[in-house]
Amino acid sequence: QVQLVESGGGLVQAGGSLRLSCAASGRNSYNMGWFRQAPGKEREFVAAIRWSGSSTYYADSVKGRFTISRDNAKNTVYLQMNSLKPEDTAVYYCAADEAYGSVWYATTYDYWGQGTQVTVSS
Repeated sequence: QVQLVESGGGLVQAGGSLRLSCAASGRNSYNMGWFRQAPGKEREFVAAIRWSGSSTYYADSVKGRFTISRDNAKNTVYLQMNSLKPEDTAVYYCAADEAYGSVWYATTYDYWGQGTQVTVSS
């Protein structure tokens, strides 16, 4: 069983930055993803990184503004979010995939964190 704990959310003005962290228990060989869910909307893919860190993936809406990275020695995945917009407001979840499936789909992931709120004011 893997436990994922997100941190780093908060309130920021438009144009500002936040860095989310996701600390994982257990082994460090999972593909990891970040998803978000705004009120009244479905959970959507944000970014993902392969277990080796060799490949990263981004939703078009965050490409060029967000960067996903990982430190396997610390079993931690990060999401650096720059140039934040009000439409980035959501609960952000990290997720772990132990079967190396398609990174784009929430159904791929086996374990989820509890989420951290990000609010961007205009």
